[in-house]
Formats: sequence, structure tokens, C-alpha cells
Amino acid sequence: MAFWLARQRHGQETEYIQRFDPRFWTVNFPRPMMAAAVAEQAGTLRVDCEFHHRGELCGLIWESEDRHDHPLLAYSCDRDYSRTTLRFSWRSSGLMPLDQPHGPTLTIEGRDENGDNRVWYVRLWNYAQGTPENAEIVLPFSQLESGYGLPGEPVHPADVDRMFISLVPPAYEPESDERFSGPANGYVTLSDIVCEGDRPMLEIGDVMLPPHGEQMATAYDDSYNLTPERILRSIRGLGYRGRILHYVGMSHFFRLEDDGGRLVAAADGILNLPAFRWHRAFFRACAAMDYAPICSLSYELLADHCPDDWQQRTYSGEAGRTGWEPPSALLSPANETAMGWLRSTAGYLVGLMRGAGLPILFQIGEPWWWVTSDGKPCLYDAAAVAAFGGNPPIITSMHGNLPPDQTALLDAAGALLAQSTHDLAAAVRTAAKGPAEILLLAFTPTILDPEMPELKRANVPVGWAYPAFDRLQLEDYDWLTEGADARRRMAYAEFDRRLNYPADRQDYLSGFVLDAADAEEFWVRIDAGLDEAAARGISQRFVWAFPQINRDGYTRLAPNQDNPVQAFDDIMYPLPLGRDTRVSPEFSTTVAVTASGHERRNSLWSDARLRFDVGPGIRSEAELGTLISFFRARRGAARGFRLQDPFDFSSNGMTGNPRSDDQLLGIGDGVTSGFEMAKFYGDGEEPQRRRITRPRAETIMVNVGSAPAQNWSLQPGGILSFDEAPPEGAEVRAGFLFDVPVRFAEDQIDISSASFAAGEAPSVPMVEIREAV
Repeated sequence: MAFWLARQRHGQETEYIQRFDPRFWTVNFPRPMMAAAVAEQAGTLRVDCEFHHRGELCGLIWESEDRHDHPLLAYSCDRDYSRTTLRFSWRSSGLMPLDQPHGPTLTIEGRDENGDNRVWYVRLWNYAQGTPENAEIVLPFSQLESGYGLPGEPVHPADVDRMFISLVPPAYEPESDERFSGPANGYVTLSDIVCEGDRPMLEIGDVMLPPHGEQMATAYDDSYNLTPERILRSIRGLGYRGRILHYVGMSHFFRLEDDGGRLVAAADGILNLPAFRWHRAFFRACAAMDYAPICSLSYELLADHCPDDWQQRTYSGEAGRTGWEPPSALLSPANETAMGWLRSTAGYLVGLMRGAGLPILFQIGEPWWWVTSDGKPCLYDAAAVAAFGGNPPIITSMHGNLPPDQTALLDAAGALLAQSTHDLAAAVRTAAKGPAEILLLAFTPTILDPEMPELKRANVPVGWAYPAFDRLQLEDYDWLTEGADARRRMAYAEFDRRLNYPADRQDYLSGFVLDAADAEEFWVRIDAGLDEAAARGISQRFVWAFPQINRDGYTRLAPNQDNPVQAFDDIMYPLPLGRDTRVSPEFSTTVAVTASGHERRNSLWSDARLRFDVGPGIRSEAELGTLISFFRARRGAARGFRLQDPFDFSSNGMTGNPRSDDQLLGIGDGVTSGFEMAKFYGDGEEPQRRRITRPRAETIMVNVGSAPAQNWSLQPGGILSFDEAPPEGAEVRAGFLFDVPVRFAEDQIDISSASFAAGEAPSVPMVEIREAV
């Protein structure tokens, strides 16, 4: 389907918002403290903080440049706050009051009148009327002064990058790591927010893309610093409807408690207060906007806050760690306390969804037994060892085939994993107090690694087989973005065989782009992955994930709702071409002549475009009738068709019999399984390459590494798709006959019976179609 990566607006719809709109503030803070902002009421912003140390500080941030929204929805950058005034009512509790040292301060970062980088510190109490926790604050930017008392140093407001209000606990001590006896909660509400004076409004993107059939995936770990209202505004504006897959994450949602001097997730599964209020607002806003969020909880937990005995471990005691930074630990399905924590957390989340009046949709995200980078399975934490009889066989590596005692251990691990997911599903259904839909998510590149053929015993247990869960969700972004299509197809087939979920009970997650430098390459594959899933009959498709969509400007376009004319009819031109048929290869080259008479030439096309005139081949009035009938059926120039170029239709020379080693299509890398069919012209290091999109399937012969190959199929667009990727270094060659995709060049043809009878051939021009592949 069509998409584009929008870098900036070019004439798209805009509107205006008030500067300092509550929806567009963000928060930032050091861990392990937590904070969240919500804007549930117009003109009002609430920030909740949960502190664990005396030295922790939360910044409530307004940025002059919108760095978080999609380019089509972002507000315009305006760094000039001259003669602008911000007013709001301040209500706080559990925070350092306005009148105290280290009380709330507006830090302004920008440049002075000389263009030098500067930071100013504006004490809010100097501009407040009322009490230290209940005040009216007026900030006239052109009159602000930096410093603890007044008068102070004037602020230069004409070139500001960002500003933030500092929020600290009452016992704040800068840089102190002294821990409180328990979580210290505080909040502030900014209400009746008004911006007035010069430049009080900001232009903001206001696109409303038509629904395109795809759905959004996001995560609290990635978006905890944004308001829920801002996130949902973007999701709707970009054309996403229906369900939102919301991963609660592995790091920011849980409350922390002391465990022998270390802060770990509280065993009762309760959410920290900022996360609780954020999710309550998110679910309420979803319900108001007719979204159905899928709440996702995984078996991962930030390693810094995961109790030691909850963690999966190898036979040598090494704890399993993901590759993220900071890393997450993997919860052991055998540890009842860890699984009880998951069940309790799920209960709290389901309660919030019920409170918002939402249907209960719950995903169990990527439950698995971890395998370290050197192949050691993490099956040996104390609880797992006890569950496996106290002395399970040691698996030092999952690579290759394993002996029976080890495969039996993997089967037992799979059964234990399956039971833990069934128990979690049962807890969700109990908390729902009514209908609940349970979805299971699996990441195929990890659990179906071809170098570890027995791993599926543990990580794709048969206890998951349909109808154990309501829906099966698959994601394969590592393979998708590297082009490992054969592995992807293998994984789909393996899940179908092993778990037997019907296509209408499967979902697909397409994504993601970790590094913005890969955006141009990866989004093409991600978008194609959505289309491929739709072609497989997968109706519930999600784009992973929200931050990368905004960062890269990924814009999915809705399909044309009209009934478009079919672009191509896969049939041959019905008449033989005579010897007088004219063929004209055409390139496009710009030639600039310098003052000295030298030329500078620029080739605009990498491949020639052919033009034909087939009129001279028509020999009889019967053939004229055939031509007219064929022309009408193609609706003139509207529909394409096949034509054999009488002078060039073979991979062997121009018209020779094809051989399997005629054309080099590519070199195997052990990953790529799809190869474009092509023909090369000329010798040397840079022969001209011609894409062949209409080969004759019955004539194709293929060699891989000089040996005939049969494990391939021809895909639309002239793609040879192998069941298994050719090995690294192997030449992939092919021989074939081919046709040219063409259309009539004009919407009319002029034919005169008298002229034809007199021997004058009609002109029937055709032009080659450049097919999108």
C-alpha cells in the first residue's frame, strides 16, 4: 500500500493551539523515581511524582520545538517569548512548597542577546499570589528576572529552546542518594492555564488521515513522558482506528519496595501512583475516542529492580539478560512469587480497564525461556530446578540436535511455561468479572532460531494450541527488516502446524526501526509486511511502534475506495508481429554544453523504456477486427498487457534458447531468499541492468552454486523466492524467456478501410510500462 516518510508539512491542514497547551508538556526525571503528566480537563495539567531518594528532581518541560509528534501533527517551532505572559493556578501537595529554598523554579534554557548559550533560574514564588501550595502565578516573560530574590538578572526571552519547572520532595537535598523509608508521593495541578500578549498561539498540524485498516502498537516505557491525550491525538490523526496494542512495559509501571537495601518490584503487583493515574487517564481517553486498547504484560522486568530469585538462570547461575540497555531480566515461569506478581499486576490493570468501561483485551507478551547469546538455556533457577525433579540434565548449548534426556527437559519446560500462561489468563478472566479476550504474542526470530531446532519444545509448547487462547499474535521484525523472508514463511508454517490457529484468529505486528538511519530501507519492508499479512488473511495488523512512526514520519495511506481500472491484464497481445514492427529503446539524458564546448551528461534513467509500433504487422481485415476488439477490452491506454519483443525475448543473447546459468541474479548471504529477475547488457564493471517483471514461468531454469535448484517459486513482479535462503557466497543464476509489459500509447487508433486496402499499414503505438515492484 502507498506510504511516505513525512519530514515536514507541505500544505497539509493546520489549526492553532494556545501556547503552553496542557497536552504538550512532558516530564523527565532520574530513575528510580517516577512521574507522569495527564491533561484530562481543558486548560488543566496534573503531574504526579513518586520519590525514593532525597536528591531526586522531576522537570515539567515545555519545549519550543516539538520533538515528539509526527511531522504532520507537530506544533510549529517558536523560540520567541517576548511580550508573552503565562498565567495559571498552582495547587500542590507532597512537594517542596513555592516559598522554600529549592522550591519550584522555572529554568529557562536559551541564548542571550549576543547569541551565547545561557540558563536562567526564575523562582516561581517571586511571581505568585497566595499560599505556598495554593497560588495564582503570572509569568510576563519580558519582565522575568533570574535569581532567588528580586531584583535579579533580566531574562532574555527572544531565543528560548526549552523551559522546565522543577518539582522536588519536601526533604530535598541536591545530589543526595539518601533513601526514604518508603515511596514519597506528591502532585501539582496547573489549572486555568492561559497564554496572552504577543505570540500566544502556535500553528499545529491538524491532518486527519482516512482510516487505512492498520492499528497502532505503543508502549508505556517509550511514552511515559507524554500525556495520554497527546498520544491518542496522534494515533487518530494518522488514520489508526480500532484496537491499540499497549505494552505496559518492563520498567516504569510497578511500585518499588526495599529488599535488603535494594529497590525491587513490590510483590503485591501494585502500580506506582504516577503509572496508575496515567493508565487511568489513558484508558478513559481510549473509551471516549472509541478505541479498544489491548493491555500487554510480558515476562520481562528491568533487571535493576527484579528480585534475584525471580530470574531465569543458566546451569552456571548466570542470569538471563536481554540486549536492551539497561537490560531486562526474564521471569521464571517456575517461580510462584514472580508469577503471582504478574497475575496481581494484571488484576490491577484489568480493574482500570473495567473502570473506564472498556472491553477486556489482554495480551500475554512474549513468554519464553531465555537463551544466552552463546546458546545456554536459562532453565536452572532454583524454582525451575525443583520443578524439574531437582537434578535436571545440563544443556550447555541449544545449537544442533539434542539427546533424548535433554529434549524431555525442554518438553517439561514447555509444559511449565504453558501452565504459567494459562494461570495468568485465568487471573485476567477472574478480574474481568465478565467476558475477556486473551491474546498470546510470540517473537519468532528468537523462539524459532534455525540454529536451535529443539528450542520450540520449550518456547512454542503444544499446550498453547488452539483454542488455548483467543488470538495468536506473531512478530518477526528482526527477520522482516533484514529481508529473511524464507525464515518468516517457515515460522508461519511451523506455528500453523504446531498450534493450528486459524488465520482469522491470528494477528501480525510489523516493525520496527531502532536506528533512524535505517528508516528509508526498513519502512519499505515494514509496510510491505503489512500488505503481505493482509494477503495471508490476517485482519488484525499492528505497526510497531508509536515513537518510531512519529520520529520517521511514517504515513500509511488509505486504499483507494473507488473501483480503479485494473492496471494490468496478464495476457499476450493476440496478433503475431511482422518483420516491419518497429522497436525503439529510449533513455533520458540531459546534456549541458559548457562555454568551452565540453559536454556534461547526466543519465536520468537506469533502464531503457521501449516503444513499439505494431501496426505494420497487421495483414488482414480479420486481424484488424481482432486488434479493435483487443483495444476496446483494454479500454485504450488504461490496461496493460504482455508483448513479446521480436528482437529481444531471451536471457541467452537476444533470442537464443535459455540456459540455467545465463544471468547472475545475485550472491547468496544465507538470509536473503528473494531475488529479482534481471537481464544485463554490455560487458565491463557496470553493465546496464534490466528488471524482468514478466518472465514466462514455464521457461525458467535456476542454478544455485552451479547446481540446478528446484526449491523456488515465482512471485509477482518477477521475484524468485527460495524456500531456504541460498548459502553465503553461492551464485544465483537463471535462464528464461520473457515478455514486455506494455500499454497502448494512446486512447485512440485511426484505421481507414480504404487506406488499409491500398496497402497502407495503420499506426498502433505501444509503450513499455515501468512496473512498481
